Amino acid sequence: MSDQNKNLNEQEGFSVENAIEGFIFSSRWILAIFYIGLVLGLFGLAIKFVLHFYHFGSELLHMNETETLLGVLALVDTTLLANLMLIVIFSGYENFVSVIGVAQDSPDRPKWMGDIDFAGLKLKLIGSIVALSGINLLAAFLDMQVLETELHKHLTNQQLGWMVGIHITFMLTGVLFALTEKIAEKKEGSKH
Repeated sequence: MSDQNKNLNEQEGFSVENAIEGFIFSSRWILAIFYIGLVLGLFGLAIKFVLHFYHFGSELLHMNETETLLGVLALVDTTLLANLMLIVIFSGYENFVSVIGVAQDSPDRPKWMGDIDFAGLKLKLIGSIVALSGINLLAAFLDMQVLETELHKHLTNQQLGWMVGIHITFMLTGVLFALTEKIAEKKEGSKH
C-alpha cells in the first residue's frame, strides 16, 4: 500500500486493523446469549424450587426431624445455587460484555455488583461449590439415619468416602486458589 493510500485510510478513520479490532471487540456480545441462557436456567431452577417447596410443605406434618432437616437443606442448596448463578450472570456480564446501565442508579443495586473482577468471581464460584458440596455431604450423612424401604437411595460407605474426598478436594482447591490470588495481589502491590 502506498503512503498516500495509507494516509487517506488514516484520515478517513478506517484501517483494516481498526476493522478487525472492532469486530473482535464486538464479539463480546456473543456472550450475552450465554447469560440469557443462564437467566432462563434460573427460571427453571425457580420452578424446581417451588415444586420442591410444595412437596416439602405438603409432607411436612408427616416428617420426622431428620427428614425435615433434609427438606430444608434441599431448599438451602437450591437457593445457594440460584445465588451462584446470579453472581455469575451479573459479574460475568459486567466483566466481559458491558456495564449493566439500568442498574447504575438503582437503589436496589447489589453492593457487590461491579466490584467483583474475574479473580473474585472465581473465588466466589469455588466458595459456592464448597458450600454446595458441604450441604450435599451433610444431607448424605443425615440420609443415612433415615430408615427407608428403598435400598437404592442409601449410599454405600465407599460412595460416602468419595463424597468426603471430593469435598476436601474442593476445599483445598479453594484455599490454594485464594492463596495464589493473595500472592499475586502482593506482587502487584509491590510493583506500584
